[in-house]
Amino acid sequence: MAWLGKIVGGTMGFFLGGPLGLIAGVAFGNLFDSANKVERSTIDSSSFSSVDQTQMVFFVGAFSMLAKMATSDGSMVSSERAKVEEFITQDLRLAGPERQAAIKVFNASLTSSGTFEQFALQFYQNFAHERTILELLMDVLVRVAAADGAISSQEKVLLDNAAHIFRIPESLLASIINRYSSVSASPSKAYSVLNLTPSATDEEVKKAYRKLSIEFHPDTIASKGLPEEFTRFATEKFRAISDAYEAIKKERGLK
Repeated sequence: MAWLGKIVGGTMGFFLGGPLGLIAGVAFGNLFDSANKVERSTIDSSSFSSVDQTQMVFFVGAFSMLAKMATSDGSMVSSERAKVEEFITQDLRLAGPERQAAIKVFNASLTSSGTFEQFALQFYQNFAHERTILELLMDVLVRVAAADGAISSQEKVLLDNAAHIFRIPESLLASIINRYSSVSASPSKAYSVLNLTPSATDEEVKKAYRKLSIEFHPDTIASKGLPEEFTRFATEKFRAISDAYEAIKKERGLK
């Protein structure tokens, strides 16, 4: 993430603005030691490209929302932090400064007065015309919420709120949740990956696969300027889409 090297003090927060900007200012205020900093006078908004902007909003938004979800019941237990740290190290494979940045955003959000819904709204305002990005973050939120095998009632409320803000249909949210349910052998799992039910027609299955395979193709995701680590996560989703389609084709005898 090239933008990490451009952050100095509160510059990042000022640039993002809104509740996510406040988180960024706190998280990155002392991320790097003085030996790795550039002079504050050399940093201004023109230093950040459109790709930098996209990556910053996605990164800060994702970990800010995860922090609020981890404390949805009013406090955070070790298992909730463990779920997020597992996602950081195993799913995103973040290490070094990138991992440190993710943890700092998460920690800054824990004590922030900003709400989950405020973070979600600012995220939506930045990606209102990028449905794939909105669905990808929804996928991330559900994946982490379900990591311990169950989604709590408090987490479900926040997921519902995020889906509403992101304009994601209830049926699509239900499919994503079912995708990460603890019943790994569920026959409907492959259909959930394609956002379908087993009652879908052959043509609906083919249409859903074509649509999703284009939306989540690695080249499509990379072109949207997401952080490389989240692009890898999206690539795993693309593989899951392909595997689900192959499983359904085999079950139905489709060519």
